[in-house]
Amino acid sequence: MPTYFRFLTLMAFHIFLQEKVDLAVVEVGIGGAYDCTNIVRKPVACGVSSLGIDHTNLLGDTMEKIAWQKGGIFKRGVPAFTVLQPDGPLAVLRERAEQTSCPLYLCPPLEALEEGGPPLTLGLEGDHQRSNAALALQLAHCWLQQKDRQGVGEVKASRPSLVWQLPLAPVFQPTPHMRHGLRDTEWLGRTQVLRRGPLTWYLDGAHTSSSVQACVRWFRQALNRHKEPRSGTEVRVLLFNATGDRDAAALLKLLQPCQFDYAVFCPNLIEVSSMDNADQQNFTVTLDQVLLRCLEHQQHWNRLDEEQACPEPGGPVSLLLAPRPAHSHSTSSLVFSCISQALQWISQGRDPVFHPRSPPRSLFAHPVAGSGANVLREAAAIHVLVTGSLHLVGGVLKLLEPSLSQ
Repeated sequence: MPTYFRFLTLMAFHIFLQEKVDLAVVEVGIGGAYDCTNIVRKPVACGVSSLGIDHTNLLGDTMEKIAWQKGGIFKRGVPAFTVLQPDGPLAVLRERAEQTSCPLYLCPPLEALEEGGPPLTLGLEGDHQRSNAALALQLAHCWLQQKDRQGVGEVKASRPSLVWQLPLAPVFQPTPHMRHGLRDTEWLGRTQVLRRGPLTWYLDGAHTSSSVQACVRWFRQALNRHKEPRSGTEVRVLLFNATGDRDAAALLKLLQPCQFDYAVFCPNLIEVSSMDNADQQNFTVTLDQVLLRCLEHQQHWNRLDEEQACPEPGGPVSLLLAPRPAHSHSTSSLVFSCISQALQWISQGRDPVFHPRSPPRSLFAHPVAGSGANVLREAAAIHVLVTGSLHLVGGVLKLLEPSLSQ
């Protein structure tokens, strides 16, 4: 792990001790086995949420390898909880728990905790949040039990589970405080909706295959749920960026069912400004690199779009960009050099302005920019899904809601 991770972790726990914090929820940085948060030798409880493929250069390229890393947070005698996982990773978590003498429990589904009471209302949208809520309730229940001196490290399992011989965590009635907590939870940049006149921004920092699939389900459900009769054009826009070693082509393929009219790609840079110091050359090189990566994403998207339009083997292949014909789902795509320019084009219908050093004109200046700007200016409703990178979503939030960045 980077040295500054260790420094920040130690500094945070120093503050906890100084302030005499009653409870701290500590999220692992990356993985678990070699994470700095393991300086906490005796936590109240540990939780492992739904596993996904991410940070493969550090954690491994299979779900089983990643599960082994995640199981590194297990501590002797400390209860741990997880949600339903694929069979292979769940078996690895069970083995890691047995090796550490850690009691591991499988969280019952949220429906089991709703029996005998009113349905639980979640402030976070998306079906996948029900799994997260079930895990959160078990962790909170475990802490409350220990706080009431009902036995440190003791959890009364509801019954044995047939899933990899893991006992099921308790089934209990959520307290009113728990219900209010689930209902009032907000998570900026995750299944967040911001409405600005004809524009509706759907923000989600999904950046793994499983989270992008959940994001697509949420986006399509949200469109159907909030659909209002309008007279005029409705436009769907994707604003996307992926960083690190993530498979951007696979993520983009998962987003195809949303049937976007425009796909917009830009780096995780809020602004691009000229500099008169020695850092200008290094900055320009970095900008060129991230723009090339955005161009690769654009080319992947165009290929997927053409494969969908011409599925026959040996069909015509062309990367020429053209305005989207009426009543079709062919997507036009653009590349911008920073987030602010992408937002300016979407929200104000302005043509793009590019600042990289001598960009190839054929790649960045194309007729769809001007025609697309006219379509956006005349649209009665514009639905913008921002996903693919937490940094991208954060940059959009910073520009749309300056007060939230404080």
